[in-house]
Amino acid sequence: MYAGGFGLAITNSFRPPRSCERARTFGRTATLLPQASGQTVPMIDRTTLLALAALAIATTVARAQPAPCPGNADALGTARTLTVDAASLPRVGRKHFPQTLPLAAKEVVLTFDDGPEPGTTPRVLDALKHECVQASFFLLGRSALAHPELVRRERAEGHTVAHHTFSHPLLDRMPVAAAQAEIDRGFAAVDTALYGSADHPPKSHAPKTPFFRFPGFASSPALLDVLERRGIVVFGADLWAGDWNPMTPDQQLKLVLGRLEASRGGIVLFHDTKRQTAAMLPAFLRALKNGGYRVVQVVPAAASTAETDR
Repeated sequence: MYAGGFGLAITNSFRPPRSCERARTFGRTATLLPQASGQTVPMIDRTTLLALAALAIATTVARAQPAPCPGNADALGTARTLTVDAASLPRVGRKHFPQTLPLAAKEVVLTFDDGPEPGTTPRVLDALKHECVQASFFLLGRSALAHPELVRRERAEGHTVAHHTFSHPLLDRMPVAAAQAEIDRGFAAVDTALYGSADHPPKSHAPKTPFFRFPGFASSPALLDVLERRGIVVFGADLWAGDWNPMTPDQQLKLVLGRLEASRGGIVLFHDTKRQTAAMLPAFLRALKNGGYRVVQVVPAAASTAETDR
């Protein structure tokens, strides 16, 4: 039986023909197999071959490990990235749609709405950075234009920067044309904050990150169809922290961990504009680590690489 890449055969599972020679290899008796060129290649016994295979596997695993988290050897980290495309998953989140992301048990996608906000978003980013965790931020266009330095920081630290309209209206209560204009204005504002300008006028702007979440989850069939045709993934959630309700950080931590345990993972919705969320987040990330949860970052197809699942 040959071992791929080595041209080796295991002696105790192969009986050599009479024309084969005998030799001493690695201190053991080995068989030299005749090759088409007239040369011979040594055969290695099972023990040596298994040792070589184990070494190769160990080397591969070591190379696959993520880089250490600066200043936090026990960081939660980001387990993998997941490419999401509207062609296959136009809408995700079981709180609102029949399907969600293809996540394993105890995998979570962390999402934050309504930012950026100077009083709280930096604290959220600090907590994520300390744990080397990547999240997704669904931004309001007006807030992005007001605080472009925070938008650029989110992107610079590896987070996914997505969209949540310009000014947070409930879109299902608006005429479709007006709702589309509000969505496009938000797309253009966020991309302007990130890149200095938008590629297209707001009326027809194609966002660089085609991820969108409806304010208040107030979608309509007509708007969902429009966004799907434009190749924009609509995110709902699988569970939420309920942080729009006033509570202490400890109360919120207990609430979201209980919901997470019941759902066994999924897309989690927070708001980086809430002080209780910013205060609770470090303890929440530690609880994920201690509970054996794994963080998954969602990225659009255009941003994916050969190392999508790392």
